[in-house]
Amino acid sequence: MKSQDVRKQFLDFFQSKGHLIVPSAPIVLKDDPTLMFNNSGMAQFKEYFLGNATPKNNRIADTQKCLRVSGKHNDLEDVGFDTYHHTMFEMLGNWSFGDYFKKEALPFAWEFLTEVLKLDKDRLYVSVFEGNEAENVPFDQEAFDIWKQFVPEDRIILGNKKDNFWEMGDQGPCGPCSEIHIDLRSDEERAAVSGRSLVNADHPQVVEIWNNVFMEFNRKADGSLEKLPSQHVDTGMGFERLCMAMQNTTSNYDTDVFTPLIEKVEQITGLKYTSNEVKDISEEQNKTNIAIRVIVDHVRAVAFAIADGQLPSNTGAGYVIRRILRRAIRYGFTFLNTKEPFIFELVAVLANQMGEFFPEIKSQQNLVTNVIREEEASFLRTLDQGLQLLENVITETKGKEVSGAKAFELYDTFGFPKDLTALILRERGLELDEAGFDIAMQEQKARSRAASEVSTEDWSVLIPGNVETFVGYDDTEADVKITRIRKVDSKKDGVLYQIVLDNSPFYPEGGGQVGDKGTLVSANETIQIIDTKKENNLILLFAKQLPENVNASFVAKVNTNLRTASAKNHSATHLMHLALRTVLGTHVEQKGSLVNPNYLRFDFSHFAKVTDEELQQVEDFVNARIQEQLPLIERRNIPFAQAVEEGAMALFGEKYGDHVRAIKFGDSMELCGGIHVKNTAEIWHFKITSEGAVAAGIRRIEAITSDAVKAFFASQENMLSEIKVALKNPQDSLKAVVSLQEDNAKLKKQLETLLKEKAKNMKGDLAKELQEINGIQFLAKQVDLNPEGAKDLAYELGNLGSNMFLVLATAEEGKPMLSCYISKELVADKGLNAGLVVRELGKYIQGGGGGQPFFATAGGKKSEGIQEALDKAVEFVK
Repeated sequence: MKSQDVRKQFLDFFQSKGHLIVPSAPIVLKDDPTLMFNNSGMAQFKEYFLGNATPKNNRIADTQKCLRVSGKHNDLEDVGFDTYHHTMFEMLGNWSFGDYFKKEALPFAWEFLTEVLKLDKDRLYVSVFEGNEAENVPFDQEAFDIWKQFVPEDRIILGNKKDNFWEMGDQGPCGPCSEIHIDLRSDEERAAVSGRSLVNADHPQVVEIWNNVFMEFNRKADGSLEKLPSQHVDTGMGFERLCMAMQNTTSNYDTDVFTPLIEKVEQITGLKYTSNEVKDISEEQNKTNIAIRVIVDHVRAVAFAIADGQLPSNTGAGYVIRRILRRAIRYGFTFLNTKEPFIFELVAVLANQMGEFFPEIKSQQNLVTNVIREEEASFLRTLDQGLQLLENVITETKGKEVSGAKAFELYDTFGFPKDLTALILRERGLELDEAGFDIAMQEQKARSRAASEVSTEDWSVLIPGNVETFVGYDDTEADVKITRIRKVDSKKDGVLYQIVLDNSPFYPEGGGQVGDKGTLVSANETIQIIDTKKENNLILLFAKQLPENVNASFVAKVNTNLRTASAKNHSATHLMHLALRTVLGTHVEQKGSLVNPNYLRFDFSHFAKVTDEELQQVEDFVNARIQEQLPLIERRNIPFAQAVEEGAMALFGEKYGDHVRAIKFGDSMELCGGIHVKNTAEIWHFKITSEGAVAAGIRRIEAITSDAVKAFFASQENMLSEIKVALKNPQDSLKAVVSLQEDNAKLKKQLETLLKEKAKNMKGDLAKELQEINGIQFLAKQVDLNPEGAKDLAYELGNLGSNMFLVLATAEEGKPMLSCYISKELVADKGLNAGLVVRELGKYIQGGGGGQPFFATAGGKKSEGIQEALDKAVEFVK
């Protein structure tokens, strides 16, 4: 059975059991501060389990894109080495929110596996929770009795808390679970060793395929458990593992989920992948297999993350995505001998394979391809640079062991992988101090953990029930009561308090717009609200202190100055989006935004730099819409399908409900939950301040509106006045500046000519100072020239012979610079490298640099170190 059919059979089965089929949420989470990525099927339903929202249906089924590469659930380092771990995987799930429980969920699972998919019952094992006395949770007798109707008792396994008690995190909903495992070994192997003994023992062919979690407890901050008001079912079945069972393979990578990607890698590299059925393969072939598995797994994770709006970057979720891709590139570089970008070519295969069920990978194919290609090219350049830096480390090493701390510095600063370092060192007869590397890594992780560590107390509920509503679209001030509070302590922010109101006028951070600030005022005190965020459907106000009487009545007041400035920038963002699509083309799509009171930032897909003329057209377009005084047409709670049909733009990577809010200014219509002006005239004026690249195919514009534009114009006017004064108040300032530039250009040419003449004149004197050392003509000297003059002089002297090694130092305006020239013949015959020379000597002037093997320069900050650097230069030729 093909993988597409497996997915369809699952969804059809649960639809027949009264479940609503919902689409996968984006793989990148933008509205959950506790998670970077969707790491399980239940992540998008957390608010229902917590009782903070009511689901549209009490029975739901879906297939969810998941990513497990950070935090508690992290499978990254296992990927490639075994046949069943993945970074991105699909989780098939069926959910019950206070509806059915164990006596329905377990028979559903058994019926689907054995009657619909017709898996061999004799290969299936089930587990139930054995109970835990310390937690006061008994043995799951009910699940055990249900399974006895379908499974012989010798295939029902009792599992401990680690294996059979599932928790969302350190706090929150949890409960016992019942897993289903399948034994995919041959009949001979099964006869020799019982599958029962291999369950949960990391055997590659005896694997868990389905987990039925029975959510009936809430884990409190002190570790104790309390009963949830309702019982829920949360199930998850690994799609890739299920396909392995259905296609009679012993490896996920031998299923049609991965084989099209593997075949493309084989075609590109000319290397062959051997299936898991082939035994006794060589060590070399095993390395090839691991590398190919890493690549085909990682490209899925990276491609879907980019399609869902997460670009590779140096921070947060973007850093995780970059790290996954770089791991794939490195495996190709080391084990498949791929020195040019190639992973981007797999995107077309992925889009063709999964585009029907996940249309985002098809519609975003060009963007994903371009971003991955650029990231590959960039990291391959980094690997080249890392190889040069590793050479420096090797040169400095005394003995046979290379410092682990130095290798970690290469890894941490340049992304140069530890195992590649170790491999190169072994080839050179050296060893890596792996213990030292691991210590440096653990120290960094400890620092990182300490910086991000957060302890959260339980909610203290003052008013029970879901009474919280948002009134901020209509009001910036409201009479309120506090419904719940809790304390949060973090290394970064210290002790803060989260406050939830019954009627909150505060807008929580979302859709690119920052959260509101303001005050909570009672008869006796005023509490400053420093931020507002949303978590699990609750609007959280952040404060440094709690009111003395949390049960009092308050007036919630939003800081309207900040809110109004943000609203102007947000509405301008919508107008600019339409302007970009009008001026550049309808291929433009929003890829990220930031809206705060000071400025707006907008990332969008576009294949080239936006020209000055195009930027002016965009500015003019937006300002024309401002001048037209377009009124806000806001439609709340309209059906998603209707809004899109009427022309509203929905953004990829955003999670929309069945009912949405649409914002319209003239021809601009977008789905948006943010705060906007009532009329475009309030924006006053729009001004672009910068445009540049963020990633391949992604541009970024920053702009300002209203008072920020007034301040900008005032600043420009002041600058012009100062320029006029400096130019002695000419009648035509522009003409005076042009004349000054022309004079400056003439003087520069004259100076260059004089310096070249000076260099030629110095050539004869310096030629007499050349020393012959080991057959090399050597000179290290400080010269009274600028860096360009020193370069000219070096090349002039270089023409005197084919065995020149020159280091010339300059210190123009107190800025030291070293220039190294080595004859190409010496570079070839003696292995000398000017780049390595200046990097080493640059340390004495507190600087560094690089260049080509025959000519390189290094700038620094310490002129006093020039003489020491020149004295050390001779060591390279001795």
